[in-house]
Amino acid sequence: MESQELSGTTDAGTATRDRRRIVLVELPTYENILPLASGYIQAFAQDDDEVAAAHTFEIVSLPVTGDRRDLLRQLADKDAYLYTFSCYIWNMKLVRWLLKELRALRPDAHYLLGGPQVMNHAATYLSDGAQNVYVCNGEGERTSLAFIRQLGARNPDMHKVPGLSFWSAGELVTTEAAPRIQNLMDIPSPFLNGVFDGHEFSFAIMETNRGCPFRCTFCYWGAATNSKVNKFEEERIKNELKWVSEHGYNALMIADANWGLSPRDIALSEYIVECSEENGYPLIVHMAAAKNRPERMAEITEIFVRGGLMVSQPISLQTVNESTLEMVDRKNIREETYIGLQRLLREKRISSYVEMIWPLPGETLTSFKDGLTRLCRSYADTIIVYPQLFLHNTPMYAQREALGIVTAEAASDVSEAEVVLGTKWVTEEDCYEGYWVNHALYTLYNMRALFVLSGYLDATGTLSYGDLFAEMARYFRSRPDSEVCRFFIQSTKDLGNYDLLNTGKTAHMVLSSHREEFDRLLADFVAEQEWWADPMARQAFEMDLLTRAYIYREPVRTPDYAFTEVTLLGRPDDKGHLVEVSAELFRLLVGREMLEADDAGAERVTLHIDHRGRQKMPYQRQRSLEHNANYCQGMVLRSREILPTLEVASTEALSSVA
Repeated sequence: MESQELSGTTDAGTATRDRRRIVLVELPTYENILPLASGYIQAFAQDDDEVAAAHTFEIVSLPVTGDRRDLLRQLADKDAYLYTFSCYIWNMKLVRWLLKELRALRPDAHYLLGGPQVMNHAATYLSDGAQNVYVCNGEGERTSLAFIRQLGARNPDMHKVPGLSFWSAGELVTTEAAPRIQNLMDIPSPFLNGVFDGHEFSFAIMETNRGCPFRCTFCYWGAATNSKVNKFEEERIKNELKWVSEHGYNALMIADANWGLSPRDIALSEYIVECSEENGYPLIVHMAAAKNRPERMAEITEIFVRGGLMVSQPISLQTVNESTLEMVDRKNIREETYIGLQRLLREKRISSYVEMIWPLPGETLTSFKDGLTRLCRSYADTIIVYPQLFLHNTPMYAQREALGIVTAEAASDVSEAEVVLGTKWVTEEDCYEGYWVNHALYTLYNMRALFVLSGYLDATGTLSYGDLFAEMARYFRSRPDSEVCRFFIQSTKDLGNYDLLNTGKTAHMVLSSHREEFDRLLADFVAEQEWWADPMARQAFEMDLLTRAYIYREPVRTPDYAFTEVTLLGRPDDKGHLVEVSAELFRLLVGREMLEADDAGAERVTLHIDHRGRQKMPYQRQRSLEHNANYCQGMVLRSREILPTLEVASTEALSSVA
């Protein structure tokens, strides 16, 4: 077979007449993402000599954000014999629209749907009885190959294809599931055999294993793989990593369920750094961290940080409610281990972010707020709360009635996200209140809008973190005159908060485009509170205004606020502010780990607030809001890259010592 055809880039006009064209379609959330699933299917199918001789393959990977009419035209122009679609929660409505329109334009073609959104749900996605549309249930490689072979047979019999759903003689048929691939080396490497050659992808996705040893009821991964983890051989993984590096991929996503679960992951992490140092790529690494190997993950994170490939470690807690953990069959990091890990990462100045899900079964609004309070008290860098999505093919999906799960579909013409709005423990009203509490958490804590003040109020017993977030949430809802609050109102109403870009847009607004508006909103809120009479609370708030991060590389501005507690020494320079603070505020800042100093004998302290940060990019006005929001989301996850540094410039000794 010619190399051009092996790479999947053959044009329709160059295909040999007696060879049938197969087009594998992937619709990722962002552009330039390497289509790993389709690459595996093509590589596995082409390893069969008869299939390779009788077919040409082409992968089409275009983001869901593109023009759907243009995408439809491109697919129709391929005039393929078989179209395959990788179906996920984020693209399913678009896939269904394309399938309907493409079938009208190419009625003689065959269509194979696969992926976690459609498998075992043929009754939903084949409801119109179409004879030329099929669903693959389970891993795609074996089923796709058997399906292609049957299509080319003299007398095709789809009953012989394992793991397939289809209509036959007016009946919806589902064949016996194909066994999992135990030896992953049976799958040829799409990186090493030319499938991805000639494409211009910049974000690589790789697997080093398949499976998950956990069976969290809200997750598809463990349930789909029966808790068994199968591995690719280490030498192949290294060759693929070298290929990714030599081909100039900017980013690498390790798509394992638990990177760091295996001891070999340490050596592989070091090899990734070696490749980057030798070839200049990749520039950044993403991963899903192992759930129960915090020490190993800290070592791996340090390797990547030292190599300049990672600046933040994810910690997947999901909840700190013990009854909820048991109910969702979640084996978690012990809280004391987590706190120790957090301390270790802080000492090494490595950012981290805790991942939570709301509302899981057993969680109440009160336990949710209490959990956030505990995490804030442990000095978590960033806390990300994901709305719970009700996913197909998870154990929880079969427990809807038993758990009292109520859902609604997010407003979208692209995704098919079913968002949980209630359980036996949470009313719909409680659920939305939790979403609003998360808006407050994200702005006041993650983006440091009231970081110093919230810590002071909690430490003095005035108001806990969770209660402060609830108060701020109520205030947000009372201010529809604010464009920021209107964004919160609309995104909550539409359930747009399930989209990660939503938080990126929040960061863009609060830390840049609507910074002054949000300053005024904060000032109005604190002025209405009973604790505002406390001079220390006012000092803490003024310091928050001055230390709130800039997410882009831009000039530092003095907040439009009448400072009375903190003295500003002139206008900000190109680095930041020079300010004079009291000894009490200085000690509070040291306690919040914003300073490393001890000047307890000083009455007034002069501080330099340096806002330059690390790895900040300027705001790219020529790019879309979505592009900039994606950057902002990433920067919030590695908060230490954007937070200002505080240094003592001078001190003024006490006039007398008691």
